[in-house]
Amino acid sequence: MNYSLAPILNAAGIAIYVALGLTALYGVFCVILLVRQIAQKRFLTQNAANEFLDQVHEDIERKDYEAVVNLCDSPPYWSKAVPQLILVAMANMERPAKKLRQLLAEKFERDILADLEYRMSWISTIVKSAPMLGLLGTVIGMINAFDKIGNMQESGGDPSQLAGEISFALFTTAAGLSVAIPLVMAGALIHIRIAKLQDSVQEHTGEFLDILEASRKS
Repeated sequence: MNYSLAPILNAAGIAIYVALGLTALYGVFCVILLVRQIAQKRFLTQNAANEFLDQVHEDIERKDYEAVVNLCDSPPYWSKAVPQLILVAMANMERPAKKLRQLLAEKFERDILADLEYRMSWISTIVKSAPMLGLLGTVIGMINAFDKIGNMQESGGDPSQLAGEISFALFTTAAGLSVAIPLVMAGALIHIRIAKLQDSVQEHTGEFLDILEASRKS
């Protein structure tokens, strides 16, 4: 008694298409979310960062630390990385300068960079998984094609019917690569933005800590 694998292979093919579609959608979602998160954490322009730091400088020179806290906790700044770190610094002013720098660096890595890297890990997983799903679809398509060849030898049939299985086999590979390649490029762009965020946060928090240390010494 002969059993046909066609129903199982057809169902598997549909499942692969669905998996590729969901993978692509989640990858796009992660990219959009990361871009928005990075944009929220950074100042829009260097002038905006300088304006903020100038205001902080003026308040610290007056030793009006409450004004610094209120500024960092105001709507334009409460989602940005540097004001968040300044709030941490103001809450730990009794610590030595070296300890304070270490605390801010650890806070930035743990609360901001770790979340971004977590999202990036999902993009990397999708980049690796999409081509493998495409390859699995190729294998299933070829199995289905050979299964039809075997049936044709017994019962006869039109060889052109194999075109569907071969087309599916090739299309799923192309679909997997079509998902992975744009996400590789998007991931590279996001890595650049994360690096720029790190540089700007280190620069601006360093300026703030220098201002704070000078105020404490005076």
